[in-house]
Parts: sequence; C-alpha cells; structure tokens
Amino acid sequence: MASLRSSAAYRIAFAYAAVFALGIALLGVAVFYAMHASFVRELDASLAEEASALQEEYRTGGDAELAEAIAKREAVDTRDLSGYGVFAASGERLYGNLGRIAPQLGFQDLSVKDRAGQPDTGRAIGIDLGHGKRLLVATDLEPVEQIDRTVITLFVAGFAGVVLLGLIAALVLGGYLRRRLETLRLSAETIIAGNISHRMPVSARDDEFDRLAGTLNTMLERIDQLLENLRQISGDVAHDLRTPLTRLRNQLDAGQSILEPATPSQTVIARAVAQVDEILALFAAILRISEIESGQIARRFEQVNLSELVGEIAESYAPAIEENGRTLLWQVEPGISARVDRDLIAQALVNLIENGQRHTPAGSKITVTLQRSDQAAVVQVADNGPGVPETEWPRIARRFVRLDRSRSTNGHGLGLNLVSAVAHLHRGELTFADNRPGLTVAIIFPAA
Repeated sequence: MASLRSSAAYRIAFAYAAVFALGIALLGVAVFYAMHASFVRELDASLAEEASALQEEYRTGGDAELAEAIAKREAVDTRDLSGYGVFAASGERLYGNLGRIAPQLGFQDLSVKDRAGQPDTGRAIGIDLGHGKRLLVATDLEPVEQIDRTVITLFVAGFAGVVLLGLIAALVLGGYLRRRLETLRLSAETIIAGNISHRMPVSARDDEFDRLAGTLNTMLERIDQLLENLRQISGDVAHDLRTPLTRLRNQLDAGQSILEPATPSQTVIARAVAQVDEILALFAAILRISEIESGQIARRFEQVNLSELVGEIAESYAPAIEENGRTLLWQVEPGISARVDRDLIAQALVNLIENGQRHTPAGSKITVTLQRSDQAAVVQVADNGPGVPETEWPRIARRFVRLDRSRSTNGHGLGLNLVSAVAHLHRGELTFADNRPGLTVAIIFPAA
C-alpha cells in the first residue's frame, strides 16, 4: 500500500478513477432529484385535477353534492387518494376523513394515514371553496417513496460496480504507467552506473513514452559523442606528450650521468627529472581515469575476497604511515567478497590512504574499515585531521579540484576523481561524512 501511495502513476490513475466516480455520483444525485421532482409534479397534477372536480361539484350542488362525492370517493378510493376534508373558516372540519385543522392553500406536505391506518407522509392541495370554506385533498406519498427507494438501491448497486470497475481500471492503468516509467528509470540507472552505451527501449507503438525514449536516446547519443571526444582529446594529449617527455627524461638522465656528482648543474638536472616524473605521473593518472570511465575495463572483473585485500593493503602501508608521523589502524569484517577489478579496488584504497596522510598533520590517526551493510560492501577511510567543509564535498571528487589549503601539498587533484570513477565502474558510489574531527570517505558497492 505504501508503494501505491508513493507511486505517481498510481496516484494519477486513482485520482482519475475518483474524479470519474464523483462525476457518476453527482450525475446520479441530479437524475434522482429530477426524477423525484417529476413524480411529485405528476402527483400534484393529479391532486389539482381531483380538487378541481370536487370544486365543480360544490359549485353545482353545494355542500350536499360535495359531501356525497367525497363519500363515494372514500368508499371506492380507486386513485390511491388518502383523504378529503372540508373545513369551515374557523378551522373546524365539516365532513371528510381528514382531521387536519386550518389547512393551508396550495400544495403542501402533511401527515396522513395509509391503508393500514399507520401515519405516513402525504401530499395535499388546499383550495378555497368560497364563503370561508376550504377543501383539502391528500394522497399518500408511499408510491413515490417506493420508487425512490428502488432507484436509490439500483443507483447504489450501480455506483458500487462503477467504483469497483474504476479501482480495477486504476490498478491496471497505474501498473501499466509504472512499468513503462520503471523501464525508463532502470535504463537511466544503467547509464548512470557507467554503461553510457545503453539506450532507452522503444516499442513499435510510437506513443508518448516511445517518443520520450527516442528523444532521450538522441540526447544520449550526443552526450556519448561529446564524452568520447573529451576522452579522446585528454587521452591523446596525455599520450602524445608522454612520449617526448619520456625522451626528455632519458636525455636528462644521460646528461646527469656524465656530470660530476654534487655539482650545481647536476642538482638542476635532478630537479628537472623530478618535475618530468611528476608530469608523467599526471598523464598516467589521466589515461587511467579515461580507461576506467570508458567502462571497457569492467571485462577484468573477478570474484575477490575484499576482507583479505583490504587487510593486506592496510598492513603493508602501516609502516610507511608511521614513518611519516601518523598512525594507521584497520578493522576488517571477515568473509566479504565481491565481483570487482582487484587492481582498481586496491588503487582506490591506496589513494584514499595517501590522501589521508597527505592532508593531515603529524600525529593524526587514519582508520580503514570494511563492513557489510544492507547487502553492500562499505570501505571507509577516516582521519581526525582538519577535515573538509560540507559545502565542498560535491566538488572534491571532480577532476583537478584542489582546495585552497591543499595547494601547498603534492598532487594534481586526481586522486579522489580516480576513486569516484572506480566506484561508479562497480555500480557503487563515493560518499563523504564528517568524522568530527576529520573526514570519512567511503566506497559503497554491491557485495556478493
């Protein structure tokens, strides 16, 4: 039921069914009152005709003729008329079987007795006979009420059927809309996960959903072309520059080897070699990220024991972290495995550990944890350093982004970008949290 309430498709379908049912209800009420008014008008016409006939009897024969006519009608009562009464100006009944006092002129509702002598609602007409006398002709409304009850019963049964049919139609329509939208959503999630070549399904019906899917596919084709051009440009630049830089480094090594040790020239060349190495490392990182983002590297996925991998990396890096004046701790839940690229996961974890070391002061503590949470494997690297403001979290995983206080440290702003690319390649996500103090970075991806 909660899923029905949260589904826009079902809400639209049920809203349509509710509006349709409300329209049927209003139409039924209008028809009922129109029909009831029509029957009452016919009854009023019959009463007026009867009163007019009795008034004519009074005009031609006086009270004697009128009393005789009323007595005959009360004895026969073939027209389902409930009663008659003639009243004096004082309100006293002169003759007839109606006991009403001082009747009103015109049509009116009053209490009468049915054939069984039980009180019932009736319809009557009062007319002036002259000389202060009034004639009252009344009839039982039971026939009209019986028709009303029959119509209401039929309407309630029909309305219940319409509501039931509307609910069934709403469920069918909501389910259809939800399936079509779910197909688009799942396709979008597949694309978000890194499969940029995936496209929205398009059927032969060519309805609104198919035209929307076609438009989205055209947009995706354009985005794919732009991304491919961007990857090609960045990859080509990095690849084309790496070759001459490698030759330059080799020439600098050769020049350094023929110089006397500890000379100023050799010191300058050594610095140049270090800078060239840094540029080559940058180009290697760019090429690696481009390879990961292309999604083709996913073909190297295999079942990996993450518990063993995280434990091995933490244990091997602990001595180097301690040499730099920091402490590396780790807590690994055993038995967690997943289908991943082992080298990429290892590289992502190493990047997070090195980030924690690079951006924390001496004496800081870095903690690596691996645990299972809701069928997902969560790798966390937390530190108790200065941390990162929450407003900067959406930016720090972008390519070449470096915060102001990180400008003085080594790096090119590609470490977290590579980790983010690895997470998305594995259909996971990279998240950040405040460690109070410090920063917690987590990779969450499906576990086996």
